[in-house]
Amino acid sequence: MPEKQNPSLKDPALYETLREDGASQQKAARISNAAARKGRSAVSRKGGKSAAYDEWTVDQLRAKSKEIGLSGYSRKRKQELIDALRNS
Repeated sequence: MPEKQNPSLKDPALYETLREDGASQQKAARISNAAARKGRSAVSRKGGKSAAYDEWTVDQLRAKSKEIGLSGYSRKRKQELIDALRNS
């Protein structure tokens, strides 16, 4: 059965690889389209300077959750906050 193609994806193979690795739909689409536009090596050099979520305090994780609009963050434990942030 042929899969439905998304015309807005510029690099569907990379998109599928990222989705299999656990990236959200938005993140996988953003990365695959940037890689198609600028080249994969240029995208891989781009990166944040922020520490890993595991190194953040619970207060910092809650603030980030609030900033990006997650709900229920005040009742979550540290690992639950990290999982929610990584999957948003």
